[in-house]
Amino acid sequence: MKKVLIASALSAIMALPMSAIAADYKIDTTHAFVNFKVSHLGYSFIQGRFNKFEGQFSYDEKNVAASKVTINVNTTSLDSNHAERDKHLKSDDYINAGKFSTAKFVSTSVAEKADGGLAITGDMTFHGVTKPLVVDAKIIGQGDDPWGNYRTGLEATARLELAEFGMNVKGASTYVDLDIVLEGIRQ
Repeated sequence: MKKVLIASALSAIMALPMSAIAADYKIDTTHAFVNFKVSHLGYSFIQGRFNKFEGQFSYDEKNVAASKVTINVNTTSLDSNHAERDKHLKSDDYINAGKFSTAKFVSTSVAEKADGGLAITGDMTFHGVTKPLVVDAKIIGQGDDPWGNYRTGLEATARLELAEFGMNVKGASTYVDLDIVLEGIRQ
């Protein structure tokens, strides 16, 4: 009798569309990015990215609240396409990458917004300080890739108020905007 029940349960699960099953994803960093934009004296913007990061997320479109995300960013990989500026931004004048080589975001809750997007609340650790942060996100797409994997992509934006993370705020650069795209391969 137990075998029949187990077989029936497995058959029912297999009949579900794959996107309806909660899934864990490893971030494919070759198809993802963590970009930043910060004011330069109020006259223009400096844009750049972090070249090294890793993480994972889970997404359940039937139970969004069960979804989660963790991302670790290597701050020494900051790249604004200008070596001298990068050296200065990584120095203890700004992010102090030598002392705080990792920035980390760990979600604590995920909620669906009225517009169909996601509000991902979590703990952001940056410059040695951990603060709550809400990230606005949306699913870009999901589906099979040509190599036999299933992928889900999402994009997200967030603003870090630098003084809240113990950074010395200079000029008009009181915040940094993050623009993140994560593509994950279902595990």
